[in-house]
Amino acid sequence: MKHFFSMKSNSIVNSALSICTLFIFGTVMASNPKIKTQESFTVTLVAPENGSYTVSPELPADGKVVAGTELTITATPSAGYSLDVVYYTFKGGMWGTTSVESFVPRTKIVVDKDMSIGATFVENNLVENLNVIHDVVYAKPGVKPLKYDVFAPKGAKDLPAVVIIHGGGWSSNNEDVMRGLARELTKGNQYVVFSMDYRWVNNLDGDESPNYMHNLIEDVFGGIAHIQEHAKEYGADPSKIAVTGDSAGGHLSAAAAILSPLIGDGGFGTTEGVYEFMPTYMPNGKSVDELKKEIVNAVQVAAPSYGPFDSKDFKMFVQQTEQGYLDAVSPFQHVPNIADRAIPHFIVRGTEDPIIPDAMIQGYVNLLKENGQTVEYLQVEGAGHAFFDWKPDAQTRATFAKYGVPYAAEMKSFFDSVFY
Repeated sequence: MKHFFSMKSNSIVNSALSICTLFIFGTVMASNPKIKTQESFTVTLVAPENGSYTVSPELPADGKVVAGTELTITATPSAGYSLDVVYYTFKGGMWGTTSVESFVPRTKIVVDKDMSIGATFVENNLVENLNVIHDVVYAKPGVKPLKYDVFAPKGAKDLPAVVIIHGGGWSSNNEDVMRGLARELTKGNQYVVFSMDYRWVNNLDGDESPNYMHNLIEDVFGGIAHIQEHAKEYGADPSKIAVTGDSAGGHLSAAAAILSPLIGDGGFGTTEGVYEFMPTYMPNGKSVDELKKEIVNAVQVAAPSYGPFDSKDFKMFVQQTEQGYLDAVSPFQHVPNIADRAIPHFIVRGTEDPIIPDAMIQGYVNLLKENGQTVEYLQVEGAGHAFFDWKPDAQTRATFAKYGVPYAAEMKSFFDSVFY
C-alpha cells in the first residue's frame, strides 16, 4: 500500500508542477510579445508534365513547412525531354505572382513564404543542339548585375546575332522570360541568340539614385557592345545583328535600332539640347565614336513587338517632363529616311491586346513607310498581350505554344530575308 500511495503522490506532484510550468510559460509569453510560436508556410507542389521531381525532406500532408526549412528539389525529365526549369512561385510583383527559376536539375529552396514549387520540361529537339550559357554579366552600374543569356547552335561560326530585350513595364521580369522565343529563333541553326536584361526604372532595383528611361537605353547599347566584343566566342558575327523585344522591350529594341546614331559622351540633357546615350559598358581601347559606328552599322533589322514607340504613350513611366528629353527616348521621333539608313521592321500585335491599341502601332508603321522603310505589320487574331513570354505556369506556356511559336517563325523568316 505504501508503494501504491507513493506513486499516486508522485503523480499529483508531477501534475502540479506541469500546471505551474504552463502557467509560468503563459505569463512569460503574455508579458513578452517578442516570443513567438514557430512560424510556418504552406508549400504546394505543382504536378509536372513530361518529367518528375522529388522534394527532400518530404512535405507533411498539410503542406505546412517550418520557416527557414531548406528543400532540395531534384528534377528528372521523361524520355525525349530535357529540363526547362525548377521554380517556385509566390504572390507579389507587377503581375500578381513572381517566379524564381533555376536551370539545374538539383536545386535548393529555402521556405520563407507561401509558395508553389514545380519543374517544367521541353522537347529535346528544342535544346539538344544548343550551347546555352546563362548569366553573362556585362555591367554593374547599380545594385543589380546586368546580364544576358546565350543560345548558340553547336558548331556555330559567324552566324548573325539576334538580341532580345524583355518586356515588363520597364520595371519587372528579366532575360529568362524570353527563353522560349530564343529557342524558336535558333531553329535551323542560323542564328546565335542573346537574351538581355537591363535596369528597371526609378528605384525598383534597390538603387539609391533612380534609373531613368535613358539609362535603360544606355544599358541596351552597353549590352550590345559587350555582345559584339565577345560574339566570336559564341559563333556570332558582331557586324550582323537583329534586335527584337516585346512590350517595354518593343520600345527598347526599337530604340536600339533607331536611336544608335545618338550614342555619344556629351551627356543626356546636362547641356541644353544635347541628348547622347553613353553605353553602360564600353570595350577597352575603343572610343565612343568607334562604338557608335559599329552599332549603327551592325543593327540591320528590328522586330519590336506590341510596344509603344512615342513617349506620349509611355510618359507615365518617365519622370522627366521636358519635351527634349521625351523626344530623345522616343524612336518615333527619329525614324531615318531609307536614303540615309535602312532599318526593316517586323511588328506583331494581338487583336485582343488591352494595353497596346492598334492605333499606337499603326502610327509608327505609317511613319516608317513614309520614310521608305520596309515594314511588315501582322495582327495576331485572338491574341492578347505578352504572347512571346515564357514562364513556368501552364497558361503562359500554352499561350506561347498557340501564338508565340508560329509568329516566332514569321519573325525568323523576316530576319532571313535580311541576312540570308
